[in-house]
Amino acid sequence: MEYLIIIISAVFVNNILLAQFLGICPFLGVSNKVSTALGMAAAVTFVMALATLTTWLLQYYILAPLHIEFMQTVSFILVIAGLVQMVEIILKKISPPLYQALGIFLPLITTNCAVLGVAILVVTKEFTFGGTAHLLGLPQSVAYAVACALGFGLAMVLFAGLREQLELSNVPKAFKGIPIALITAGIMALAFMGFSGLV
Repeated sequence: MEYLIIIISAVFVNNILLAQFLGICPFLGVSNKVSTALGMAAAVTFVMALATLTTWLLQYYILAPLHIEFMQTVSFILVIAGLVQMVEIILKKISPPLYQALGIFLPLITTNCAVLGVAILVVTKEFTFGGTAHLLGLPQSVAYAVACALGFGLAMVLFAGLREQLELSNVPKAFKGIPIALITAGIMALAFMGFSGLV
């Protein structure tokens, strides 16, 4: 039941993109086509899950025992950068068209605040289950990271589908392109905030 709560809260209630507003750059930049959005979502899911696993172990088995927690951000960014380089190499070899479609946004996963934000959240934020607050363990942290990535992917794919439909719609000239995309993103964010009871 605990994992179900983690997944539902990360995908819908506290969606990393539409409720916490982390990772907006690839959300707006790579969401022109559903296929590209799916590829970006898969890359972010892979990086976010591995980054959370690695940074959790790094935090609790190296940084905390040595009392060098002040190196958390720098070490987490280095881990994420290494993982993104690995994803880049794999994508270039396995799927050159997707690698080309993602373009500059693939290396930008390194500085994607959603990936770093989730890695830091799982080692610092206390989550409440059954009335008691506690830090997430390794399995819950990885489940939270994967759920956040799935929420990221859901938002990306929904937004890409809406943008594809907007290209075919009769939108007033002043709103064509980025303006209507931003309005649509705002409406999507309001809809997802409804899951948390804020609307």
